[in-house]
Amino acid sequence: MLDDAKFEPHMTKTSLPNIAATGIEGLDTFIGSGLPRDRIYLIEGDPGVGKTTLALQFLLEGVKNNEKVLLISLAENGDELAAVAASHGWDMSAVDIFSLAPDHFGGEEQYSVMQPSEIELSDTIQKIKDKVESLRPARVVIDSLSEVRLLAQNPLRYRRQILSLKHLFTGKSCTVLLLDDRTGESKDLTLQSLVHGVIELQRHSPVYGKARRKLQVVKLRGVDFQAGYHDFNIVKGGLEVYPRLVASHYRNGYTGGQVSSGSAELDQLLRGGIARGTTTLVLGPAGTGKSSLSAMYAVMAAERGEKAAIISFDEGIDTLTARMTALNMSLDPHLKSGAISIQQIDPAEMSPGEFMWRVKKIVEEQEVSVVVIDSLTGYLDAMPESQFLTIQMHEMLTYLNLQGVVTLLTMAQHGYIGSNMKNPADVSYLADTVILLRYFEIRGEIKKAISVVKMRSGPHETTIREYRIGPERITVGNSLRDFHGILTGTPQYMGTPAAMMESE
Repeated sequence: MLDDAKFEPHMTKTSLPNIAATGIEGLDTFIGSGLPRDRIYLIEGDPGVGKTTLALQFLLEGVKNNEKVLLISLAENGDELAAVAASHGWDMSAVDIFSLAPDHFGGEEQYSVMQPSEIELSDTIQKIKDKVESLRPARVVIDSLSEVRLLAQNPLRYRRQILSLKHLFTGKSCTVLLLDDRTGESKDLTLQSLVHGVIELQRHSPVYGKARRKLQVVKLRGVDFQAGYHDFNIVKGGLEVYPRLVASHYRNGYTGGQVSSGSAELDQLLRGGIARGTTTLVLGPAGTGKSSLSAMYAVMAAERGEKAAIISFDEGIDTLTARMTALNMSLDPHLKSGAISIQQIDPAEMSPGEFMWRVKKIVEEQEVSVVVIDSLTGYLDAMPESQFLTIQMHEMLTYLNLQGVVTLLTMAQHGYIGSNMKNPADVSYLADTVILLRYFEIRGEIKKAISVVKMRSGPHETTIREYRIGPERITVGNSLRDFHGILTGTPQYMGTPAAMMESE
């Protein structure tokens, strides 16, 4: 498949004369800069999925390159198309719109498309041929072929008309998009067999949240494209496509080393700190300080002159900044300088593909060295209908590791103390390092403990230490060697009474 790391998405017509860019950056990225010119392509999908929007972007990209472009509309009139363009802020004045919607036929030719005839179909095809011959456009969109299918009445006649259109554009130096809303009674592969490429658009409405859209390139002759589904969204300005992340395409050399937490005792637990290019999972019940601990690494990165990003699913930005200020780790100066950025994510309004694209964009544009995702629990719970979330997360984390980014994930466990502690999902295999936070009760007081249970990058301290949140940052105490059963939540003191008195 296409190696994205070697691809430049904004190549000009001069540098790629045989490629027609679609005007959709994400789509061009995984089909090799655009569509090979002088070919016919099928854009298919159910009504409302975004086919016309894609086609208009394709035509407007041709206008930017000083090409003649033609939109042949068989269903919508000029006013309806103008409304679509206006919703995106597009100027369609340079697009030649040739409407053959039913209300544009005159006199006895005003047949309903629901009552097709030989005369009406032949007249429609002839009008298309005459317009193409007179204008000689470089790009053509026919929207949509469903009307042609209805007029043809039977598959054999429909295939003959499509072949006639294909013959019309042969040798005309014209790149054509045929739009089909698949309103036929059964899946018709006639078009797919006749065209040079097929792009399929799909729309899915989950039980809760915004509709999710995805597309795939079914075929594209002569192009080594990235197969499979890619999420996309319709925003003001057109389609925004989020190419599926393939981490191996983005290998990037980086300088190794470790990053400090700002706490000598915590760094000692990790034998120097967290290694660059690794993922750390901070695991524990609610309230144990997972978010504060992770955000501390972002603050320390900013204090070192590096950049960090915090992506929050659960906590509001105001709440986070207020809490960090109370811990003497104010985010405000770093937010103002741009050293730290905070993204508040509503996963009910965002697909997994868009989320990964946002993270990738932050890393590349801001050149961050630390990424905090708080929390993985919110991410998994908010997208229960999305399949393969952990696989997509694995791909994203691998990408971040290859960029030398220190990634911290938080995950809240169900329960608070004892054997009822449960993980919402088994994602520990995604992490290179696992930091475990726990509550434990002693002498009528609830305390917190911290330990490192996994570290792939090297040896780590296996002791369990007490730690406190505030009033000055996060402090980690000495190892709790005189206690047994801390992780169960109800430890037993194994030392001498005198030592117990000294520790109070």
